[in-house]
Order: sequence, then structure tokens, then C-alpha cells
Amino acid sequence: MPIIDAGNLRNVALLSHSGAGKTSLCETLLFNTKAVNRIGRVEDGNTVSDYEPEEIRRAGSIQTTLISCSWDRYKANFLDTPGYDDFFGEVVSALRVAESATIMLPAPSGVDVGTERSWNLCDEQNLPRVLLINKMDRENASFSRTVADIQGSFGNQCVPFQLPLGEAQDFKGLASIVHPPEDIPAEVADEFEAARERLIEAVAEADDELADKYLEGEELTDEEIISGARAAILAGNLVPILVSSATQNIGVEEYLEFVREFLPSPLEGAKPAMSNAGGEAAEFEVDASGPLAAFVFKTTADPFVGKLSLFRVYRGTFNSNSEVWNANRNQSERIGQLYLPRGKSQENISEVVAGDIGAIGKLASTVTGDTLCARDTQVTFEKIEFPRGYYSVAVAPATKADLDKMSTSLSRIVEEDPSLHYSRDADTGDSLLTGLGDAQIEVAIDRIRRKFGAELVLRMPKVAYRETITRTINTEYRHKKQSGGHGQYGHVLLRLEPMDRDNGFEFGSEIVGGRVPREYIPSVEKGVVKSMEEGILAGFPVVDLKTVIYDGSYHDVDSSGMSFEIAGSQAFKKGMADASPILLEPVVKLTVNVPDNYTGDIMSDLNGKRGRILGMIPGDKFTMVEAEVPLSEVQRYAQDLRSLTQGRGSYRLEFDHYEPVPANLEQRVIEDAKRLKEEERV
Repeated sequence: MPIIDAGNLRNVALLSHSGAGKTSLCETLLFNTKAVNRIGRVEDGNTVSDYEPEEIRRAGSIQTTLISCSWDRYKANFLDTPGYDDFFGEVVSALRVAESATIMLPAPSGVDVGTERSWNLCDEQNLPRVLLINKMDRENASFSRTVADIQGSFGNQCVPFQLPLGEAQDFKGLASIVHPPEDIPAEVADEFEAARERLIEAVAEADDELADKYLEGEELTDEEIISGARAAILAGNLVPILVSSATQNIGVEEYLEFVREFLPSPLEGAKPAMSNAGGEAAEFEVDASGPLAAFVFKTTADPFVGKLSLFRVYRGTFNSNSEVWNANRNQSERIGQLYLPRGKSQENISEVVAGDIGAIGKLASTVTGDTLCARDTQVTFEKIEFPRGYYSVAVAPATKADLDKMSTSLSRIVEEDPSLHYSRDADTGDSLLTGLGDAQIEVAIDRIRRKFGAELVLRMPKVAYRETITRTINTEYRHKKQSGGHGQYGHVLLRLEPMDRDNGFEFGSEIVGGRVPREYIPSVEKGVVKSMEEGILAGFPVVDLKTVIYDGSYHDVDSSGMSFEIAGSQAFKKGMADASPILLEPVVKLTVNVPDNYTGDIMSDLNGKRGRILGMIPGDKFTMVEAEVPLSEVQRYAQDLRSLTQGRGSYRLEFDHYEPVPANLEQRVIEDAKRLKEEERV
């Protein structure tokens, strides 16, 4: 493949709601640029982009795939991203290395939650974008309705650059507004003139010089309109609307030409923040002859070929069979063969120049977010801030044979998808896999089974309940056991006192006159602490109480530390039963960010989950609701919120405190805990 100059490169992220046709567009782009000799179909499971078995089974993308199209002296790297919310981390990493985005939306349904999310992401990153109305050949497709929907949602800076010729089953082509044909089709003649005038107005609004000329009644030349439109697109003041039917190969050639003509190259796009070896901000130019600076934005794990790391070169040239420096790990990496990924296959290449994207296999220590550079000119790029998920499942090996594979495979899959998090809950002993939602978790478990041969089972995580007492009680236990030789004797009187919440445990002694020798008192405390590990209600740890030894007795020969440890343990258990024990449950602080019109539904749902609303903070079209809710009620809140808000809400939660379980629920929690313990024993 010939080396492409950075000015002729385009890096474009394809964004949309699930099912808008990004993968079909990629197939047709590859076919039109002669990279493949047939157009695959999502329904047939034979597309270049969706090659993982999980994608074929789901008929949708679950990871970002690089699609490179070369023609003439130009090259465009399209990053086909998933449209489903659970794989949002893939979208974030793709946007990090793109200079522009194409937001696709289906003509029959128009703007949906995925369109809104994509638009907001581009807004946050000041990314130039284009809207592509796809599926114009489908039943109920309406260009005018979809344009009105777009402009109502995102503003009048969204302007058609093309008009469809026919709609639904009659869709047969398009007429360019920015490059008017010599003979304007009669069916769109009236509409064309109005659209052309609106385009000229939009271009003039974005440029003071053109605005003066337009207001003085002078006609703008075609060159002025094109150059003004390009400048306005790059500045984010103009968002073109295009039309297509990717599966029918209508409008795809025109879309590719639009990408070349109007979207920014790496020389024109925004550059990520870069720091030098001293941690100071550093400016850089996209120059193939400069010192190397590349950023790894995605890692895929494979049990046979190891890791495949996708990287974007920002400066310099990345060569095969070389050595580079990982500035984040402070160590060198040996570079073997470079690749240009194309689905599940790779094309061998010798170098990747500034502005371009490539891949390298089997890097020893490099992970997503690392910077690869020249050792004598060390730099680091800002890390990707991946979305944090709060949806957790407990994972366990299906058989003993899977136990050894579990930890390794989970670590590898988390390396592949940094929006997943693997941890162990010290309170419950559960191994937890945490992500953005159930689909992401299911796909991760499927991949672990397929790639690493580990069969894992999932269940709801245990809730870390606690037990405590509600009144002061005196308790006594005499441990006396006689056998051949020395016997065992320990006698203690304890006082159990409830403490304020979250104060833990305190042990004290009021022994006077040597009633219990000083050396045995730590053994009593040890016995109490051991017994606190499992309470008497349902076996949960005991907290928030003070234990005081105030009397006892001993035997000169038969007493020992072990005897007093047993006496302390039994006295504590006996006292717990008489001190009106109760269950405590963890309460989290839940912060929900939702569109204003869903606020009432959210508050009603939280009230049904035993939540306490702490307050509401209104914002621009969104309201932040803060509440305290028992953890047991929001373990599956990702699905609940998605259902309530049609995917438009987001949330975060963090542990806050413990409080008593309501009396009407306590017995059910106790029974469930005992049943779970019985199942674990079996």
C-alpha cells in the first residue's frame, strides 16, 4: 500500500444508535474502493466489520473496527463503533483518534437516543460532524420529516447538502445542493432552490466577509460557497445532512467524496494534549519526519497471537522491526510486523506515518492508553477517560478445572475492554465483574469461554449485610472441661453495649483484684472478635458494639489462654441472642442524571425502592437527582434506568453508610442468606 500524505488522510468515527447501518456502509465503502470483491450483509453474518462470533450472533457491532479505504491519492480510516449503550467505552476510544464523526440515523425512525448521545459526544469534544440519513429505501422513510426532527433536536446549523430523488421503495439517487447538477431533476426543482438558498445563508452566517457580500445582494461564487462551507464545518458552525442507502449502494460514492472534500485531515484536526518527559505541556506538529509519538487506543486479546494493539501515529513514522519506548511503563518494546487490520484478517505493512492508524501484535507490557515514542524524545499523551460502570455480577468457575483459568482470563478481558473492572469483594468473598450493563457482561463471558476455554457462571452479588445489637446486656459463660491430665477452665462475665453507627468495635476491661489474670484478657478479646465474624441472625459480621469484661474467675492449674478464648466466644454468642440483635444493610448515595421530562418517573421509582430523595439540581435540559437507596434495591439499576428513560439517563453510586433493615423485610433477608449458605455447602 502506498504511503499517504497526512493532508490526504481522513480519520472518521462512525456513530449512531444500534441498527442505523454503519456496518453496511463500511461494506459498501470497501467494495467501492476495491478493497473487497463482494458486499457482505449483516443478516448473513459475513461482513468485514462484524467478524466476532458474538457480533454475528447478535447481528450488531460490539467493538470498534478499523475500516481503511484507499482511492487515488487519498485514504480514509473509518472507525465502525457499536451503537448499543453497553459498549460505550468503544465509542470513547474511537473518538479519541478521529478528527471528525459521521452520525448515521435511519430515515424511517429519525432521531433516537443513540443519535442524541453521539451528538452530545461530538459537542463535548468540539468534533466536526456530518449527519447521514441512511435507509432511504426503506418503508416509511421520509427525508423532510427526518430533517425537521434533526433541526428540532440539534438546531438550524444542520443543513441539507443533498436531496433524495424519491423515497422508500422509489429511492433511486440524490441531487447535490453544494455541487448543483446542470439539469436539476424536475421532481425536486422547487425544493432544490429553497435548499440552495438555505445553504448559502448558512455559509454566509459563519463568515463575516461572506455575510457582508451576501447582505449587499452579491451572489456568492461556487468556490466561495464550497470553501466557506468547509471552514464552517471544521469550526462546528455548520453540520451537513446527507442521504444514502448503504445496502443499495446509493449515495455511498457521494459520501466518500464528501469526506475527502469537507472533513478535516490530521493536519487540520484538533490535537490531543501531550506532555514532555518533565510533565510539561508540549506542542507538536503532525510531521512524518519528526520523532515518534504514537498512542495505543485499543487492545484485543487472542489466546494464539497474543495482544493486538491498535495505535494512532501523531508524529514521526512507526516502522516494522524496530524498537520504541513505552513512556507510561518506562520500558522499551520490540516491534515486529506492523499490520493494517481488516476485520479478522491483517495486511502486512512496513510503516505507519503521522496521522495514520495501524496495529502491532505481541507487545509485552503495552496496554490501552499508553504512549509509544522515541526513547531520546519521551512524551506522553493524555489517557482515555473510559466510562465507569456500576453494574456488577459475581463470577465463579463452573468446575474446578476452570478455577485456574478464571483469574487470568478475566484480567485479559479487562485489558481488552477498560470499561470493565474485575475485583474481589473482601466483605462477601465474591469475585466481581463490573461494567456498563448486562449485554457487555454477557459478551465478556462469551469471549472468555471462546478465547480462553474458561466456563464461568454468573449470579447476583451478595449484599454485605451486618448485624448489631440494640440494647445493653450482661452475659456470663463458664468453660469447664475435665479430661485426663490438665483440665480446661475459663470463666468470664461480659457486658455488651450498642455503639453509634459506623463506630466499629471496642473492647474494654474493668477487672480489678486479679479476678481474671491480665495475661488472659487478650484471649477473651480474641474469642469475642472471632465470634463477631458470624452473627447469630444470619451469619453476617457483627459491628458497632462495645464488649467489656467486668468479672470472672480462673483456676491455677486448669486455666489457659485457649480456655478464656472459648469462654469469651461463647459468652458473646449468648449475649448477642439476648441483646435484641438486628440486621444492618448498606445504603448507597445514588446520583441520577436524566432529561427533565423523566424526573417524575425517576423519583417515583426511587420511592418504590425505599429511597430517600436528597435533592434535585436542575441543569440545561437535564436534572440531577440525588438520593440514598439501599444497595439491595439498585443492584440492577442499569436496566431499570434504561427502561425508564429509553436509554437517556445515566447514574453513579457510591457506598454511604449502614442502617437497619426494616422489620418487615428482615426475616426474608435472613431466610435468603441461610438458603444461600446451604446451597454453597452442597
